[in-house]
Amino acid sequence: MTPLLEVTELVKHFENGGGLLRAQHAIHAVNGVSFSIDRGETLALVGESGSGKTTVGKTVLRLLEPTSGSLRFDGTDLLAATRNELRTLRRRLQIVFQDPYGSLDPRMTVGASVAEGIEIHRLVPKAEIANRVGQLLTEVGLDPALAEKYPHEFSGGQRQRIGIARALAVDPDFIVLDEPVSALDVSVQAQIINLLLDLQRDRGLAYLFIGHDLGVVRHLAGRIAVMYFGRIVEIGSRDEVLERPRHPYTQALISAVPVPEPGSARTRIVLPGDPPSPLVQPSGCPFASRCFHPAKNATCASQRPLLRQLRGAEVACHHAE
Repeated sequence: MTPLLEVTELVKHFENGGGLLRAQHAIHAVNGVSFSIDRGETLALVGESGSGKTTVGKTVLRLLEPTSGSLRFDGTDLLAATRNELRTLRRRLQIVFQDPYGSLDPRMTVGASVAEGIEIHRLVPKAEIANRVGQLLTEVGLDPALAEKYPHEFSGGQRQRIGIARALAVDPDFIVLDEPVSALDVSVQAQIINLLLDLQRDRGLAYLFIGHDLGVVRHLAGRIAVMYFGRIVEIGSRDEVLERPRHPYTQALISAVPVPEPGSARTRIVLPGDPPSPLVQPSGCPFASRCFHPAKNATCASQRPLLRQLRGAEVACHHAE
C-alpha cells in the first residue's frame, strides 16, 4: 500500500545575515530527513528544542519552502503541484499549533474562525455553514452556543479544542500536531490526547505529532522518529524506540523521563557541552562531541553515520550494536 505521505531527503536552510560588511551564512535547520506515514497512522517527531522538528512539519505543509528534497502526498508531488492543485490539496493537509490563542484571530468569533475554511473551499451551502460549525464544536467537546464568543473568553484547553475544530472543518486526511498539549495543564493534556485518539479512530486521520514529552508520545504514537541537529538519528515502532533505544541520544532523552512509580528511579544521562553550530555542518556524526558511547572513536568524528536497519528500528550510529 502506498503511504499517504512520503518525505525523502528533505532539506531546509535559512539564510542569515549578509550585507556590505558581513558574509551571508546558511542555517542548517533540516539536513536530509526521510520518513513516510500511512493512512490512520501517527508518527511522532521528538527531540530537544532546535532539533528541526517544527521546521519539518511546516515544510511538509509547504508553509515553508524546502531547499531540496521530495514531498509526495497520496501519490502527488507537492513540489510540482500547480497553485490550483496545491489549493485543493491544502484541504487535506492541516496543522494544529502549539499556542491555541496565537493561532486564533482575537477579532473574530470562534464560530467565524471555524467557518473560515468551509467558506474558502465552499464545502457546504452558505445557509448550512452555521449548522456545520455547531457540529464541529460538538465533535470536539464544546457547546455549539459558544460559537458567538471570542477567543479571550475561553480557557487554554477550550481554545485548543477550537483549533482542532478549525483543522477538521475542511475534512483533512493528515494533520501536523505541533506540540498541541505542551502549553496545557496535565489534566487538560489527557483530555486533548483522548480527543485526538477518538478523532483519529472515527475519521481515519493520519498525524505527524511534534513534541518532546515522551510520556505523551507513548500514548499517541505508533512510531517514533528521534531528531538531532536536523537529522533523524533513530526511527522505529514506539516500543522498539522507548523500550530498546539504540542511539545514545535517544537513551539520554528517555533517561530524562520521570518514573511514575514511588521509590523508583532512572539513572539520568546528562549530556556534556552543546549541540554543534547550525552554521557549520560537521564532517562526522553531529552527536560525536557529546556522545558517551564506550566504543566512540575517530570514525565518529570523521564519517557521518547513515540510518541502517537494526532489529526493528533504523539507527544512525556507527556502534549501535
